[in-house]
Amino acid sequence: QVQLVESGGGLVQAGGSLRLSCAASGRTFSSYGMGWFRQAPGKEREFVAGISRGGGRTDYADSVKGRFTISRDNAKNTVYLQMNSLKPEDTAVYFCAGGPLGYSSSSSYAHWGRGTQVTVSS
Repeated sequence: QVQLVESGGGLVQAGGSLRLSCAASGRTFSSYGMGWFRQAPGKEREFVAGISRGGGRTDYADSVKGRFTISRDNAKNTVYLQMNSLKPEDTAVYFCAGGPLGYSSSSSYAHWGRGTQVTVSS
């Protein structure tokens, strides 16, 4: 069973930065595409960014391109989301997800973390 645990969320002013981490248990991490999603109050969950198994390919939502960067360290079983130039509309619970079927916005992810809150004040 793969478990994903997010960390790094918090309260930050607009224009600031945060780095989210997602630590994965198990030995299958390097065979999984990984993604970050977010859900704001009253809104549907949306794709933020994804990264392929080896880290060579990435995918981003248009709303975060140029501001967010996804990366992974397979030796540490961890995926990261560096968030810069944060805006109040980035406020949401951020979820980490992983699975063997891809890393894009349309991929199906088999495993999900419980989320970490990111709040951006104006």
